[in-house]
Amino acid sequence: MRLRIDCAYDGTDFSGWAAQPGLRTVQGTLESALATALRVPQPRVTVAGRTDAGVHARGQVAHLDVEPGVLEASAGRSADPPLDALARRVDGILPPDLRVRRVSEAPAGFDARFSAVWRRYAYRIADAQELADPLVRGHVLSWGRRLDVEAMNEASAPLVGLRDFASFCKQREGATTVRTLLDLDWRRDDAGLVVGAVRADAFCHNMVRALVGSLIAVGEGRQPTSWPAEVMAGRRRDQGVRVVHAHGLTLEEVGYPDDDELAAQADRARAKREAIDA
Repeated sequence: MRLRIDCAYDGTDFSGWAAQPGLRTVQGTLESALATALRVPQPRVTVAGRTDAGVHARGQVAHLDVEPGVLEASAGRSADPPLDALARRVDGILPPDLRVRRVSEAPAGFDARFSAVWRRYAYRIADAQELADPLVRGHVLSWGRRLDVEAMNEASAPLVGLRDFASFCKQREGATTVRTLLDLDWRRDDAGLVVGAVRADAFCHNMVRALVGSLIAVGEGRQPTSWPAEVMAGRRRDQGVRVVHAHGLTLEEVGYPDDDELAAQADRARAKREAIDA
């Protein structure tokens, strides 16, 4: 059976999601806890989106395939249903900066990575001295100049759609930089923080942080509102684009289609990825 695992983490002390020898990663920590809870060697989870070092998540999604008998046995004498018992046991093993919010049986055709139709991130900025709050310093970027949110929204609008984001990505050989950016907008929250909401079918390496860096340059008046679109039109990494710090970025949510569309979406996304890799 396939399990869907919804989790959240503070990325500060993790070297990103993906397991790496000798490094503390989210994947490695979660798989170790699952191995203990399920009493199985080396379980492998598949994730919706691999976050970089220092990036946080509130709505990360992963899946794991297990034998039903293994799940039943792991519950032991618990009065809770096996899935609830597993979630509780894993949470008891995990460190405080990684939490499992829910474990559920995945619908037929579900794939945490390939069934996803979008990922939504938020980037938070404190752009005034009175907004500085040491209690949230780990997930809010402190910026020394006031930002013009309206100008940032004006500059963001031409970036939305099916575009080549080569100018904002750390390119990998053979990988495409074409993505569909569904939303990119800015607002001030109730506390006065500048919050950028970014939603796309997928993201390439450093894409969100580079986009934010270019829009900050507009917000503080160093660049005109037309500049980010001009950079994107160049289709190559622009040295003028600053990649902002990872700690201001949080994966908020992953979107999936209705259950009867999960398998078809996974097939489409997998075929597209195989074509890219080829």
